Amino acid sequence: MNQQLSVSKRNGRKEPLDLDKIHRVITWAADGLDNVSVSQVELKSHIQFYDGIRTEDIHETIIKAAADLISKDTPDYQYLAARLAVFHLRKKAYGQFEPPHLYDHVVKLVEEKRYDEHLLKDYTREELNELNEYIDHSRDMTFSYAAVKQLEGKYLVQNRVTGEIYESAQFLYMLVAASLFSDYDKETRLDYIKRFYDAVSQFKISLPTPIMAGVRTPTRQFSSCVLIECDDSLDSINATSSAIVKYVSQRAGIGVNAGRIRALGSPIRNGEAFHTGCIPFYKHFQTAVKSCSQGGVRGGAATLFYPLWHLEVENLLVLKNNRGVEENRVRHLDYGVQFNKTMYTRLLKDDYITLFSPSDTPGLYDSFFEDQELFEELYTKYEQDESIRKKRIKAIELFSMFAQERASTGRIYLQNVDHCNTHSPFDSKVAPIRQSNLCLEIALPTKPLNNVNDAEGEIALCTLSAFNLGAIKDLSELEELAELAVRALDNLLDFQDYPVPAAHTATMGRRTLGIGVINFAYYLAKNGKKYSDGSANALTHRTFEAIQYYLMKASNELAKERGACPKFNETTYSQGIMPIDTYKKDVDNICDEPLHLDWDALRASIKEFGMRNSTVSALMPSETSSQISNATNGIEPPRGHISVKASKDGILKQVVPEYEKLKEQYELLWDIPSNDGYLGLVGIMQKFIDQTISANTNYDPTKFEGGKVPMKLLLKDLLTAYKLGVKTLYYHNTRDGAADAQDELKPEAEDDGCEGGACKI
Repeated sequence: MNQQLSVSKRNGRKEPLDLDKIHRVITWAADGLDNVSVSQVELKSHIQFYDGIRTEDIHETIIKAAADLISKDTPDYQYLAARLAVFHLRKKAYGQFEPPHLYDHVVKLVEEKRYDEHLLKDYTREELNELNEYIDHSRDMTFSYAAVKQLEGKYLVQNRVTGEIYESAQFLYMLVAASLFSDYDKETRLDYIKRFYDAVSQFKISLPTPIMAGVRTPTRQFSSCVLIECDDSLDSINATSSAIVKYVSQRAGIGVNAGRIRALGSPIRNGEAFHTGCIPFYKHFQTAVKSCSQGGVRGGAATLFYPLWHLEVENLLVLKNNRGVEENRVRHLDYGVQFNKTMYTRLLKDDYITLFSPSDTPGLYDSFFEDQELFEELYTKYEQDESIRKKRIKAIELFSMFAQERASTGRIYLQNVDHCNTHSPFDSKVAPIRQSNLCLEIALPTKPLNNVNDAEGEIALCTLSAFNLGAIKDLSELEELAELAVRALDNLLDFQDYPVPAAHTATMGRRTLGIGVINFAYYLAKNGKKYSDGSANALTHRTFEAIQYYLMKASNELAKERGACPKFNETTYSQGIMPIDTYKKDVDNICDEPLHLDWDALRASIKEFGMRNSTVSALMPSETSSQISNATNGIEPPRGHISVKASKDGILKQVVPEYEKLKEQYELLWDIPSNDGYLGLVGIMQKFIDQTISANTNYDPTKFEGGKVPMKLLLKDLLTAYKLGVKTLYYHNTRDGAADAQDELKPEAEDDGCEGGACKI
């Protein structure tokens, strides 16, 4: 039969079908793996051979067969499938399994305009030869199947129209490193490149989608998160819309602050007309967000922010609701509702909240962020002013409406603006935080644009990465990793382009970074700690103290070399105020772990030399970039030992790290009895993290009478989060009866940097 049938090779040549060759490839992929069977993969393949069958089709069939065998009992099929997929990928990229020489590869792709020409201008052939010798292509064999498919789908340089792929993963890692350290002097840069390459290719540092997909290509915009503030004018609204389009097209996730827009019925031009209110302009922003698909890497996505006390809030809270008609819904944005102490106090006292249009209450909107005492004073003053249009509503009703919409959509988020400003690296009097981003982990100053070329405005960008806690054996390792991450990301700020002047103004002035973590659930499991019972509190305190300390130290050291960021004087760090000075002291009631590092010495050095970066940390979701490292995502507990995630390549199964050894140690999401332990950990993390945290709340209706989560519990969790200093709440997850072994399938837009990621890193 072998002699009667032929196969079509990738180059078009035909040769006799050789079943032994298929067997040898699967055997090669199975080498050293436990509980995998070559014959099982062959049986599962069910290949229907016919004359002229393409070798590509044969290969894809056996990859799928191996991937279908991934299970808790046989987790190593994820590596067998991955190796087959790497073999297939390299054949597509290079026509052979062995990758080409780095120099030849770079020359070819620069000529094809797929790589940035700076790689050949900045590096000599001898340097590229040295880096070629250092690359370890065998590290491709450590990927899981989900990782290879994510690389192939999102990160590797390719033609997204034809599906052609031009590189494999180790070239990606090495050329990202070379791009980020190209401005270092020739005596030191190869050392930095090699160390950074090792850190990312061995999964100690995780990079977000915009960096992995974009650095080394001619596209030069790599910030994951973009924060745009809108003023209450048509010029500013149009400038905001234009900025959204420019950044969505370049892979960024968007945060839009539209809280200043006046309410429906407000006078315009001294009463010549009345205002159409917020909803038409929110629709305008939605159209801008959905106009581009982020270069085929992710769909455009944005979160829009407004205050709880806005006069239109009852209509704004239901914008994602499936009830209603298109005219009064804006369903393709997510929403961040802004709270402060005044709002919570009214709830606790069973009092009223008064709703205003920001345009009717001078100073109220600005003081909401800048000065909590002034806000309280103005708020009560305007409540008593009968000439001002307003509406009173019981606080319990308004909070319940918020909690209900958050529960029903999962995507109405929360920002505690007072915590964002009082526990912040920025002096709120001169650089207030008025919004967050797509994934609720960035907290940076913004200023509205009057036009798209307005360099006086500020569009805040944040560039992300993360430490893989599962790959760290000792917290002291974080010192070198922090140095590498801070230096690489700081270089990226100068390396990238800025399509809107206000983004360049803000970035060059503040040089903000957001470095977080992945694999926290595995980190707890391997240390025998749980989310729910307080056993992880002390470890979490020590870990996040080390993370923030070493990141700040790295930025301080960089400031000694290259100078502090120009707007360092607008930070609290310039005044010697550290995160350990401003956190909510209620955290001490759940964790009495002492500080272990020399904060006073660091404080003195920062006061003397400054910091290169206004911010250094943020905890992002990292939905897809975690898969690249075969890690659990962000700080979240897994829903099952196997996660099942949707991608454009189909369903991807991934087994938690060290499942067979640690399966009893993992605390799965729906086994956690309440949000209390998790929120406590978030509060401990927030003590140190200088931006904010993509923290979720999770509810299993089957645990409650009538299958309904009590409103009292939803409100209690909001109050608990506030009491512990939590700045933001991201998803509200509800157990919906799907198999416990499966992760909820998240839309691709919520990838790193929102991933995602873009804040989804």
